[in-house]
Amino acid sequence: MTQRRRRPLSPEAAAVIRAQRGFSRRSLLGGTGALGLGAALAACGTSGTATGGSDSKPAAAQDTSAKDKMVNWANWTLYLDYDENTKTYPTLEAFQKQTGIEATYDEAIEDNDSYYGKIQGQLRNGQDIGKDVIVFTDYMAARVIEQGYVQKLDLGSIPNSKNILDNLKTVDFDSGRNYSLTWQSGYAGIAWNKEKLPQGIKSVDDLWRPSLKGRVEVLSEMRDTLGLIMLGQGVDISGDFSSDDFGNALDVLEKQLNEGQIRQVKGNSYKEDLISGDAVAVIGWSGDITQLNAENGDKWGFAIPEAGGTLWSDNMLVPIGSPHKANAEALMNYYYEPEVAAEVAAYVNYICPVKGAQEIMAASKDKELAALAGNANIFPTAADLAKVKVFRTLKGTEQTDFTSEFQRVLGN
Repeated sequence: MTQRRRRPLSPEAAAVIRAQRGFSRRSLLGGTGALGLGAALAACGTSGTATGGSDSKPAAAQDTSAKDKMVNWANWTLYLDYDENTKTYPTLEAFQKQTGIEATYDEAIEDNDSYYGKIQGQLRNGQDIGKDVIVFTDYMAARVIEQGYVQKLDLGSIPNSKNILDNLKTVDFDSGRNYSLTWQSGYAGIAWNKEKLPQGIKSVDDLWRPSLKGRVEVLSEMRDTLGLIMLGQGVDISGDFSSDDFGNALDVLEKQLNEGQIRQVKGNSYKEDLISGDAVAVIGWSGDITQLNAENGDKWGFAIPEAGGTLWSDNMLVPIGSPHKANAEALMNYYYEPEVAAEVAAYVNYICPVKGAQEIMAASKDKELAALAGNANIFPTAADLAKVKVFRTLKGTEQTDFTSEFQRVLGN
């Protein structure tokens, strides 16, 4: 089976992985030096097409979609259906035939911060970065929206946007989805080796059982690991939680690290430890466990903790300097057709954000595809969605303060 896309890393996760020298495909290429160089080169930029702006925010570029029938898309690696035989993306080929819009697809995004570092100088100046659609995780989407670096969408040109899952319609960084549309989503929850733990685990507290000492791993993504701990402490991570709430969760993590209960804090590489048996139970990502079970046999269980799990999303946005906004909107509208979304979901195995895709997949004559329609990690149940929360956007100095404390506990 083709290897699927991996969960993106946050800035704190990338820093942890660099420090541990445990690089993964989602870590920064070349570390902070490469990020700094990318940012410096981006700042040089090229001549832009924006028409000026106010309040230090650039204005949107003039849209030339009517005469320039093209759209350029930057996305994460292994995040779109791909045919190994033809070396093409079938749904994207169909989009071009259907619309007459020439589309280029670039697996250019290895990490939110590294990609932002490459383009932020041009975005700030309202220049064309050469991409009309980019895909950022929630916290980075929040940043570029707040900075005025992306264009407001004409939802009238994206009628299929009505198909977005109800729980994704409004997010704190983009109320009403005026600037972003979800590409794919996923859960952070708890996973375990079903042979070693036939009774399973139901809560984060179960990870701290004495019998699991030294065989537990947690994610280096602050929002997911501490988010799950906070939820277990009765904190609403989507609400106005306090620094004390965050600190209480951090105390738990520090205690379990110091006492050796947690074997390691890892990014994507926790999967290899599940396969080897070095880790028996983890805080992990839903799509990873779906992939592991498909490639290695149905060996692992995954559950949203009784107290709740986290929900993250990657989001499509149109950069402020893009001259092909209408074409970008046509692309977004196309991928929100249930038939197309189902085809993508069958490849990437993360949460499909489009209503109706599950029914399309269930009706497939391909038994393997039809079976995927019943996978709650791809098509979440209402009960599961009611149990997950989106970690709210951090405000003011919270990002710096919380990340600093998190890294201190991890020994960085």
